[in-house]
Amino acid sequence: MNSIVKDPGSFRDPGSQVYSDREHVLRAVYPSSAVDYEAFRDSGLLDQLILEERLVPSEEVNAAANPGGQAAAYMLRHPRLPFISYAYEWSLGLLKKAALFHIDILLTALDRGFTLSDATAYNVQFVGTKPIFIDHLSFRPYREGEIWAAHRQFCMQFLNPIVLWSRFGIAPNAWFRGSLEGIEPEQLAPLLRWRDRLSPTMLSHIILQGMFQQRANSGKNRDIPARETRISKDSFTVMLSGLRSFIYRARMPQRRSAWDEYASDNSYSGAEAEAKHRFVRRMAASVKPGVVIDLGCNTGDYSIAALEAGAGQAIGFDFDFGALEQAVTRADTNNLHFLPLWLDATNPSPDQGWAQKERKGFTERVRGDAVLALAFIHHLAIARNVPLPMVIDWVMSIAPVGVIEFPPKTDPMVQLLLRNRADIFPDYGQDQFLACIERRARIIDQEQLSPGGRLLVWYDADKHAGR
Repeated sequence: MNSIVKDPGSFRDPGSQVYSDREHVLRAVYPSSAVDYEAFRDSGLLDQLILEERLVPSEEVNAAANPGGQAAAYMLRHPRLPFISYAYEWSLGLLKKAALFHIDILLTALDRGFTLSDATAYNVQFVGTKPIFIDHLSFRPYREGEIWAAHRQFCMQFLNPIVLWSRFGIAPNAWFRGSLEGIEPEQLAPLLRWRDRLSPTMLSHIILQGMFQQRANSGKNRDIPARETRISKDSFTVMLSGLRSFIYRARMPQRRSAWDEYASDNSYSGAEAEAKHRFVRRMAASVKPGVVIDLGCNTGDYSIAALEAGAGQAIGFDFDFGALEQAVTRADTNNLHFLPLWLDATNPSPDQGWAQKERKGFTERVRGDAVLALAFIHHLAIARNVPLPMVIDWVMSIAPVGVIEFPPKTDPMVQLLLRNRADIFPDYGQDQFLACIERRARIIDQEQLSPGGRLLVWYDADKHAGR
């Protein structure tokens, strides 16, 4: 049964409500938002952005079929996107892409007499590494001289995290996840160095904005008569172009991590690496998974192998931002259906927002037709003290089919994790590993990469004995 479910996170906009089923997303447009939607549609801008693949496709369907029962002016139907990610899962490369994309959409809208009512990062999603805008009701007619109402929101959700990353080398993901509205200018401004304060962009968009907000919060402006602030479209365009140039130039500081060169500097011989690629390709060619979840994707080698063998798309997760930046570049360069995202597997994102309903957690969103966990489980079982059965159960809960790699304690990478600490892992062994898998699935194939070395296991839970 293909039931329609109300999206519990779409309550903030009184002018619309979002629903979904297995194949589509439905948006009820209520009369209070209908005039702006009609202007956007009738201008041709909606069709232009869809044709350019910058806005998710849309079609109007029977408005009387609103699942919520409330009278709607329009019902819009959109195709479901492959995966919903959040800004606190993006690398710097993806965050920059989203920020530049948002500015470009706004500049296009201004050129056609429209603007965006908000600047939330949650309105940008990715298909592979290509950004796409998802909120048709953010567009409204531009009024000459109006200020940028979404300025502060853009800075909090795009500019400030990028500054924290590019100027200080501090990944903003944990901060962003803990503060879903982003990083406030008044929080970031005290961290800026003197040379940062010489930047016109940071002076106007971070320091001064933070000062004005602090004055407003303190009540110091209550006796000052309010004045209408106006900015011409030309000045607005110049400001946006300046922001765009600043963000485009942002770069991650060059810092080598322990794992960002793992793909070319690891314990595998060339023959072992090729055997591993063949094993993954064999599974993918047999299963033809629509979605592969690649845990510990690093720079994307095995996601790419699965795609080449017939997988529809790959969603990769890794903890190392250096590796993720390389993965994003590879996906861009080769136009792959591969989206690399950041994950701390010992602390996946929970359900968050109002009543824990606005942003779905990792467990609810991440489901695949197949999962890869290669050079992964020892980082949880050894480095983070998670019992091996719990690690295997969690990995296998993500997809009914998959390939899991077991590195023994003699492996050089495991030895690196054990260095300078006691071996308190008596149950971490190959026999225990196989027993964990066989409790939940049938082992379809397995391959030892070298005598006494790493073991690859292809499992299928749907073929488990007793099902």
